[in-house]
Amino acid sequence: MTDDNNTMTQAQNALREGRFAEGLAHARAVLDTGENADALYAAAVAARYLGDYASAEEYLARLHTASPEYGRGWQEQGHLARAQGQAERARDAYTRACRFNPFLDAAWRAQAELLTAAGKPGEAAQAMAQAERLRALPRELVAVGHHLHEGRLLRAEEICRHYLRRHPRDVEAMRLLAEIGSRLGIVDDAEFLLESAVAFAPDNVQLRLDYIAALRKRQKFARAREEAEALYRTDPDNPLFQSHLAIEAMQTGDYEQAFDLFDAVLARLPNDPATLTSRGHALKTRGRQEDAVASYRAAIAAAPAHGDAWYALANLKTWRFDDTDRAEMAALLRRGDLAFMDRVHLEFAMAKAAEDAGDYDTAFAHYAAGNDLKRRQTRYDPDRMSEELNRQKAACTPELFAAHEKSGDPAPDPIFIVGLPRAGSTLLEQILASHSMVDGTMELPDILALAHRLRGRRAGQSRYPEILHELRDEQFAKFGHDYIENTRIHRQGAPFFIDKMPNNFRHVGLIHLILPNAKIIDARRAPMDCCFSGFKQLFAEGQEFTYGLKEIGRYYRDYVDLMAHWDEVLPGRVLRVQHEDVLDDLEGQVRRMLDHCGLPFEEACLDFHRTDRAVRTASSEQVRRPINRSGVDAWKPFEPWLGELRAALTPR
Repeated sequence: MTDDNNTMTQAQNALREGRFAEGLAHARAVLDTGENADALYAAAVAARYLGDYASAEEYLARLHTASPEYGRGWQEQGHLARAQGQAERARDAYTRACRFNPFLDAAWRAQAELLTAAGKPGEAAQAMAQAERLRALPRELVAVGHHLHEGRLLRAEEICRHYLRRHPRDVEAMRLLAEIGSRLGIVDDAEFLLESAVAFAPDNVQLRLDYIAALRKRQKFARAREEAEALYRTDPDNPLFQSHLAIEAMQTGDYEQAFDLFDAVLARLPNDPATLTSRGHALKTRGRQEDAVASYRAAIAAAPAHGDAWYALANLKTWRFDDTDRAEMAALLRRGDLAFMDRVHLEFAMAKAAEDAGDYDTAFAHYAAGNDLKRRQTRYDPDRMSEELNRQKAACTPELFAAHEKSGDPAPDPIFIVGLPRAGSTLLEQILASHSMVDGTMELPDILALAHRLRGRRAGQSRYPEILHELRDEQFAKFGHDYIENTRIHRQGAPFFIDKMPNNFRHVGLIHLILPNAKIIDARRAPMDCCFSGFKQLFAEGQEFTYGLKEIGRYYRDYVDLMAHWDEVLPGRVLRVQHEDVLDDLEGQVRRMLDHCGLPFEEACLDFHRTDRAVRTASSEQVRRPINRSGVDAWKPFEPWLGELRAALTPR
């Protein structure tokens, strides 16, 4: 690797000095050891300057396949097309380049020139304004932008922090550092940086949009909506502001406002695929499946490569693709210019289509390809997760709970449903939310956020869960009180409500200390069905352990071990409900859950599929049908490919 780095440096130096044949030779030497995005880019540049356009095209095709969002590669594609007199193709390439890396000054300037020549002065002026904005930025921040958009996050962070130490109120530097933090998963720091930057420059629209996105990522939906409403009030006819407020209204359960705003955007931009897809998500959540399908189909018609809409159809679970759909998706996947997430979405959608058609070999190949792409993007460490769960067992002892027997807020309102995703928790939620005394809400982030705050702010040195031994009863009571107050926005007035965040299984001890009268239900599903269902699911956020068979099997085993610990140190505190038992004896399991929650039996809980409520998970359409066993043993047709999963689930 060191030799390749040295050779790559020689190639880049040769190109800068106009020695193109030498640069090409060095780039080829690197490519002899394997595909390398920087080497493919350098080879394409050298070949273009040498007049070998055919070779340049070949290098760029390989680059787009290996790294479809490598902005400089698309900029070079524009230069190559322009050299061959292909103005429209060049313009398209420059547009892609700036979408994937908005810090490419040359691509913006080239766009401006081509748009001027095409008689589009307004668009040309916008492109030139972006180029001038980049020219006015400090060189350090332009470098940060390039590193950020080419995946070198740690180098981007290093330069940006150094710059901010000398210019602590530079809002563009704060914005960039926030984006770096968000990509690294340090979302609380990103939120703080953007909040500060907005205070310094309240008229900066991009800062405010980034701040709204950061709040949403932290699932602070009420605050995100407040910020979106404030921005919307500055220009109610702006489709961008309408779109952001529609999404935040949807997140806080105000679907009527969301639909009105989506309609307003589509009146101005009738073929906008992102808006059509978001509107489809809202329709699906409200149970309007036919309308959702129509909206997703309209998005695909407007932009066939919009993978999000294809996957949205697959994620309905009850939807079936036809042969024409499969052929179209297969053709799209053969393209070398798909954006990363479009390819991921299409891999998962194609897998679902092949599975429904009984083509299990093809289906597994696409599930594996989609998961491989996502796993490369994540920073999940199974050893670190096992250590984190073991620390819960070491810190949360009978002695801790005995010392704080009278702690916490006494409110009995919450019903926590914990477990693993795809374990049947949405079905349990729908059953309980059909009771007249229970509100269904969503996967609330509050417990996870509290646990994160208790970790402290020193990087790499978490104080949680050990800090639980240092806290006083009144602190636990305040945490419980804050949880009850902060979650009121999601309730509709019933005395009890459900928090269905599955990852809360890691924090049962914390829940007990702050809300001793809350009820906790562990949704458990047979391991092979649960894990393979998770592997087949593309999650919108988090759940990184699902993108590998070994990883998800190990996580399931660690989860079972931790739940056994909670049973030992807090006997009777958690009710375990096995998914297969619910399918075999619905009424018996419903009565068990209601007894555990101190609720009288109601027939509506047995007719849960008739309950009209918003359901925000991947199982939304499945729980609107009567009880069925369609998901039992769904892994068996894939058994030849699941050896890693079975081995990971085997106790050691």
